[in-house]
Amino acid sequence: MKPRYDILIVGGGMVGATLACALGDSPLSVGLIEHDFPQAYEPQQPHDLRVSALSAASRTILQTLGVWEGISSRRLCPYRRMKVWESDESRAATEFHSDEIGASELGHIVENRVVQLALLERIRGFANVDLICPARTEHIEYAPGSSLVRLADGREVLGRLLVAADGGQSRVRQAAGIGVTQWDYDQHALVASVQTDYGQQDITWQQFTPTGPLAFLPLGGNHASLVWYDKPDTLKALMTLDDTAFLQRVQDSFPACLGQIDAVLGRGSFPLRRQHAQRYVAEGVALVGDAAHMIHPLAGQGVNIGLLDAAALAEVIIEAQALGEAFVAVEVLARYERARRAHNLMMMQLMDSFYRVFSNSNLPLKLLRNLGLGLAERLGPAKRKVIRMAMGLEGKLPALARGEPVIRE
Repeated sequence: MKPRYDILIVGGGMVGATLACALGDSPLSVGLIEHDFPQAYEPQQPHDLRVSALSAASRTILQTLGVWEGISSRRLCPYRRMKVWESDESRAATEFHSDEIGASELGHIVENRVVQLALLERIRGFANVDLICPARTEHIEYAPGSSLVRLADGREVLGRLLVAADGGQSRVRQAAGIGVTQWDYDQHALVASVQTDYGQQDITWQQFTPTGPLAFLPLGGNHASLVWYDKPDTLKALMTLDDTAFLQRVQDSFPACLGQIDAVLGRGSFPLRRQHAQRYVAEGVALVGDAAHMIHPLAGQGVNIGLLDAAALAEVIIEAQALGEAFVAVEVLARYERARRAHNLMMMQLMDSFYRVFSNSNLPLKLLRNLGLGLAERLGPAKRKVIRMAMGLEGKLPALARGEPVIRE
């Protein structure tokens, strides 16, 4: 007999694993398919390249699910300030501070693997959740109410509700016949893990240039993550340099506030794409995270809106189940889409606006940008609203993001 789950989640990264945790201890059986276990964490190991800026809303979701302790006991870096400027930071700059809204911090920089490890650790405590890992998906047969996933080792599993948490190239989304609207930005991102000459920082910053922002993310101690957005050919050339030459280019190109960088510990680059699924749901299927939307990463909102997706979908499923409704029905799942699609689209359009407005050298537009940054520093109410938006605290939040357990029967 093939294992059959009420909810079958394909993809056990941060978003898929958060959804599985949110469904833990419910009356529903949950299967979570993940291709590989993340490498075990060792305190002395170098920082990973893949990091995320978790918002206050994301932290609340993870705290409510009992996951945050598994993150904080490993490694994270809180930040209290964010600064943005163009060219000369003394003339047109805006700095956001957690004190302005009475918060202890704006967010935390955390390695993706640390978050995933804490989530998978928590999942093991739920009797109703099976972690199917390592497992590589070979074939998906979408059938509303009884979809089948065939794994590379020959195993087959069934799910009443199939959830796509398998990334931008989602095989679940393709199997369900859900299309996407997409385009590539004329920009790539290069991420470098570096060792700094100075200690702990509590600030993230971005300097805007005509070819893309230069960004600093603190990682704790004498470590940081640098993000360099630029034309694809420029970053390809940078990736071919040895560490000494690359380090010199960083020192020459990044602003003076970066300070001395002692060593480059790792680097990688990736293209940037905007992508939005034409629907988030169909009968017996739902999309979350990158399977539903891919966003420009310059404000670090991708994983945060993905975790809000997971929290909102879990709420809809569990409340429907408690009311005796068919949670696989498209009219029930549509509540999830209504809760998330407009917010996600707004964030995507906002990031597009930043990309288009700041990634050019048009002189009139440059003057307007500098004026806008200068005004933002002086407009208190508007500035506080931007802070709350960056922290994921604006708009209607799912129960988990409010610190409330999802209602269960």
